[in-house]
Amino acid sequence: MAYFGDPLPAEDLLFRPHHSLIDQSMHARLGVETTNGDGFGMGWYGDGPVPAVFKNTDPAWNDPNLREIARQIRTPLLFAHIRASTGTPVQRSNCHPFRYDRWLWMHNGAIAGFHDLKRDMMLAVDPSLYPEIEGSTDSEALFYLALTYGLTDDPPGAVARAIGFVEASGRRHGIALPVQMTVATSDGESIWAFRYSSEGRSRSLFYSTDVVQLRKLHPELEVLHELGTATRFVVSEPLRDLQGAWNEVPESSCGIVGPGRQEIRPLSPVEPG
Repeated sequence: MAYFGDPLPAEDLLFRPHHSLIDQSMHARLGVETTNGDGFGMGWYGDGPVPAVFKNTDPAWNDPNLREIARQIRTPLLFAHIRASTGTPVQRSNCHPFRYDRWLWMHNGAIAGFHDLKRDMMLAVDPSLYPEIEGSTDSEALFYLALTYGLTDDPPGAVARAIGFVEASGRRHGIALPVQMTVATSDGESIWAFRYSSEGRSRSLFYSTDVVQLRKLHPELEVLHELGTATRFVVSEPLRDLQGAWNEVPESSCGIVGPGRQEIRPLSPVEPG
């Protein structure tokens, strides 16, 4: 889940919705895994440009420290992630979101054949960035590959080049459909969300409808009047069943949310030269 808008308590974002991320950690409806108990993490922006992160290997539903800290955090931009391992160890460094300088990154999906592609991906990471890699996941490797290809200057172009590299590497190793991803990344001012898979059947991803429009559709809901007009959520699963509240991010696309900026554009892999 990614949130952008007026500062809100993290507790309201993580625990209050009917089908909150905490509920999804036990009862996911649309994901491949119903239970996501291999750790969790959240990242948020406060007074400075570099975000804070809080991660743990406990299941999100079973960590009292998460609720304690969530009561004390108010933020205009929050990332939160629940993990179901695709093969790499359950350890703090493998929990999302990942952070580099002012950037956050989280990923739902997997790189098929990562065991065979890992060396290619790691050798492609810029040498100045390589020492910053802390864990062993395909998700973090994809993050640093995107950073290598210019994420801080051109997020859509960098992600297109990163997945283009992975698909080219997959072809060399006989892995036909290596990429399965929904990704969110942020610099603290905007959020970029990506939905793409090599087979054209990506994991689910949704964005919320304009709050002003939702208030007209559901004037009886007080919670909508507590949200600022710039509010946007990007989620793997809707946080509650509410007619007109959620829109599916199209296959092979990138969504951008920022101050005065909301758009969706096509996303196609670009093999780096």
